[in-house]
Amino acid sequence: MTKYLRFKHRGGLALLCILLGMLCKSGSGQIHYSVQEELDKGSFVGNISKNLGLEPWQLMEHGVRIVSRGRTRLFALNLRSGSLITAGRIDREELCAQITLCLVKFNILVEDKLKIFEVQIEIKDINDNAPDFLTEELEIKIGELTAPGTRFPLKTAFDPDVGMNSLQNYHLSPNDYFSLTVKHVSGGAKYPELVLERALDREQKKVHQLVLIASDGGNPVLSGNLCIRVIVLDANDNPPVFTQSEYQVSVQENLPVGTTLLTVNATDPDEGFNAQVSYILDKMPGKVAQIFYLNSVTGDISILRSLDYEDAMFYEIKVEAQDGPGLLSRAKILVTVLDVNDNAPEVTITSLTGSVPEEATAGREIALINVHDRDSGQNGQVTVFVLGNMPFNLEKSIDQYYRLVTARSLDREQVSEYNITLRATDGGNPPLSTNTHIIVHVADINDNPPAFSQATYSAYILENNPRGASIFCVTTQDPDSIHNAHITYALTEDTIQGVPLSTYVSINSNTGVLYALCSFDYEQVRDLHLLVTACDNGNPPLSSNVSISIFVLDQNDNVPEILYPTLPTDGSTGVELAPRSAEPGYLVTKVVAVDRDSGQNAWLSYHLLKASEPGLFQVGQHTGEVRTARALLDRDALKQSLVVVVQDHGQPPLSATATLTVAVADSIPDVLADLSSLESPDNPDDSDLTLYLVVAVASVSCIFLAFVIVLLVLRLRRWHASRLLQAAGGGLLGVPASASQFVGVDGVRAFLQTYSHEVSLTAGSRESHMIFPQPNYADTLISQDSCGKSEPLLITQDISETKGNSSLLKQAPPNTDWRFSQAQRPGTSGSQNGDETGTWPNNQFDTEMLQAMILASASEAADGSSTLGGGAGTMGLSARYGPQFTLQHVPDYRQNVYIPGSNATLTNAAGKRDGKAPAGGNGSKKKSGKKEKK
Repeated sequence: MTKYLRFKHRGGLALLCILLGMLCKSGSGQIHYSVQEELDKGSFVGNISKNLGLEPWQLMEHGVRIVSRGRTRLFALNLRSGSLITAGRIDREELCAQITLCLVKFNILVEDKLKIFEVQIEIKDINDNAPDFLTEELEIKIGELTAPGTRFPLKTAFDPDVGMNSLQNYHLSPNDYFSLTVKHVSGGAKYPELVLERALDREQKKVHQLVLIASDGGNPVLSGNLCIRVIVLDANDNPPVFTQSEYQVSVQENLPVGTTLLTVNATDPDEGFNAQVSYILDKMPGKVAQIFYLNSVTGDISILRSLDYEDAMFYEIKVEAQDGPGLLSRAKILVTVLDVNDNAPEVTITSLTGSVPEEATAGREIALINVHDRDSGQNGQVTVFVLGNMPFNLEKSIDQYYRLVTARSLDREQVSEYNITLRATDGGNPPLSTNTHIIVHVADINDNPPAFSQATYSAYILENNPRGASIFCVTTQDPDSIHNAHITYALTEDTIQGVPLSTYVSINSNTGVLYALCSFDYEQVRDLHLLVTACDNGNPPLSSNVSISIFVLDQNDNVPEILYPTLPTDGSTGVELAPRSAEPGYLVTKVVAVDRDSGQNAWLSYHLLKASEPGLFQVGQHTGEVRTARALLDRDALKQSLVVVVQDHGQPPLSATATLTVAVADSIPDVLADLSSLESPDNPDDSDLTLYLVVAVASVSCIFLAFVIVLLVLRLRRWHASRLLQAAGGGLLGVPASASQFVGVDGVRAFLQTYSHEVSLTAGSRESHMIFPQPNYADTLISQDSCGKSEPLLITQDISETKGNSSLLKQAPPNTDWRFSQAQRPGTSGSQNGDETGTWPNNQFDTEMLQAMILASASEAADGSSTLGGGAGTMGLSARYGPQFTLQHVPDYRQNVYIPGSNATLTNAAGKRDGKAPAGGNGSKKKSGKKEKK
């Protein structure tokens, strides 16, 4: 029994192991880990080698690696330890935002076994984000009369964490007026609201500062704050209040009109319009309203009339203060009038001297003054003195008279005029004073010479200046006045290079402007030194001198002068020699030039302007040396012509040219032998250019001639067409403009259209038709397909008279004797062949009948009501049919069966009686060799 139990126990263990192995095998394709966010790089995540059933050192052998797509790799394999580690810091909020379960999936590939395992890593949230409000401060405005219990929504906070780490609750800072309630909605969102607990009073507290705290449930707890600023809005619940219920003021009787006695002030603890206080003077009996004025805005009380102590010593005034909505309060003002010194001293100028010379000594009398005060006693005691630091004194004379005298010598250049203020003050309390002004002028004397602003002057002028040009202007200052300050300028006589200075420059005696009397040349005179004298008109006159240096500036007015090669005087040509064996850089000759200008105007540069053999010679830009640029060849001409241009650097630059003739030869005898035959070789480029020009001119001339010929041909064709139309409009009835070919069919000569224009004019109606059929060969029948084309041009003119004449719309019935036999019908079914040489019938009546038949068919086709040409065997010559037709009914030439201008229907009765299909022609359409006439 025991053995059986052991066996049974062992069998159960084996079965359990098998089941666990199968379970492990079925789950070996997925691996799950969990890791917290914000771990450092290289943090351990899981033992991947253990989950894969491998040793750490086997990971590299089996080629184990991470396979992921489309996302930054967050994890890595540590092949040494066989563990899965983080590849960097992981932010769960960045990966999954508000998703509670944040999973990162990727695959691990075992390359040698070609197995892939799915790995899921759960990123666990940590409390790394505090709740945050979108704004730092919230402002709420609440009226002070708002009822308690009123709710005000607040801003919500946001926490990117999830679970307990996210936003959990709100708190409000402690205060006496507000509380916080949180409103919960579906989805777990929380909305805070501010509740008013007790009535507000703006006069006690205008602004309430609160703090809303949002906290999460993490460990440690993180929170965010929102500052709430509650502004209490005012309500008119307080009347104005005066600072005093009774005001007392004492005023002097001599106060001027408009003087403010006092200012009443009432305050209203409200604000805005509710605190706007206005003042009103209460109505009272007597003259109070006529004497006192109350400013309704400022509360200032002023007097409208002068007060007099003898009239009234006391006044009682009542005022009201009212705010914007109408609440008011009252106050009383008591005004006491005091007797004061109300008469100011009087100052009278008895005698006055208007001006004083500046050389006058101290003690010079200027004026005699008298002072007086109508008051008595101490208020009538007057003292007088000069205000300010003035060079004048007052000396006591007899009684109440004073003399105004100078205290020292005067200087007009320092002060030319004195405004003297005399103040007279009495002994009253408060004292009264009177100011009197006396103006004293200081007469000038000539005590200052003219003064130049500088000791010396320098002026510059360009050469080649126009005569009379202004060069410079000297100015002086003379502190004297009038004629003593009038300055006259003059030049001191001198000579320059033996020529008087007056021939070069002059000076305006009044303005001091220097003028050039000649055009200066820098190459002759480069500077001038002048001495200018300035003299005033005083008595005696005073003068001063100054030195002026005038410098002439150079202009680029001289062309470079070529010294070598010089132009021969005997008419011969100078020749320079260059051996054919000369190497590149061989000095052939040198161009030497000078420029009479200076500075950069005399800087010369040399350039090769033209050469008979380009590229053979070169010229030094700064030296003027002519050297060979390459080795001379046998094909090079014996005579070489060079044009060298010499140019300066002035603005604008000036230049000169030198022509050199270089003889290319190995020895001087060769040169002498060929000098007589030296001629400038023809330039092959010039000959080629001439040929091209000749060809181009000839081509343009041919094209222009062809264009003129084509234009003349077109004009002649248009003129010819207009002549044809005019001839047709003059009375021709249905005559073709160009009928050239006819064909005979079974002895009947039929007319085929080969003309370009057909004008059908009806003499008996008001409707005309102008038809332009398509051109074709006269001996060719056009297929019926082409007959269906419309005319290129159809012009119809309706005249009102046609409608009034109904007889013109009738037509005689067709003659039944028109039917031909089968042998007489044209086409392939006829028994007789037409005579190709046949002509139009000679009978004029027959011709007119055939023309009338053709025009009738055209008119019927245009009306759309005719059956002529609509059936087989008809003669359809209208615009709907071409020249191809079958003659079954031909009218009798001896009968007039067609009325021109009629639109009646012609019925092919004979064709219907025959009951035969028309023998339509199948002639091929040929392109006309003639152009259509216009």
